[in-house]
Amino acid sequence: MTTKHRLITDSFKVVKKARRGTKRGKRSPPPSPPPQEEAETKSVREEELQQLKQFDLDWRFGPCTGISRLQRWERAKLHGMNPPEEIRELLLQTQIDSEYTQSLWSDYPL
Repeated sequence: MTTKHRLITDSFKVVKKARRGTKRGKRSPPPSPPPQEEAETKSVREEELQQLKQFDLDWRFGPCTGISRLQRWERAKLHGMNPPEEIRELLLQTQIDSEYTQSLWSDYPL
C-alpha cells in the first residue's frame, strides 16, 4: 500500500491577489492643488531646511552636537574651514525659529 503524497496547497486555500493598476470602476478625481502662495512658501522653507540639514551632515565643519548651527558655522570659520556663507546668512535671517537654529541632533541627549 502506498500513501498519497499531499501538497501544501491541499491544506490551504489558494487566494489570488488582484493585480495592481488593473482596477476597474470609478476613478476618483485628482486632488486639487494647494494654493500657489502656500506651496511656494513651503517649498522655500523645505529647501532652506534641506540646506541646513546638509550642513549638519557635513563633517568637514566639525561636530555639531551641543551647539547651535550658527556657533558651529562661526567655529568652522575661525578654524579656516570655509563654511558656506549662504548658511550664515540664512541662520542670521531666521534666528527666532528653533527649527533653523538647532542642529538635527539637538533633541538627543549628549
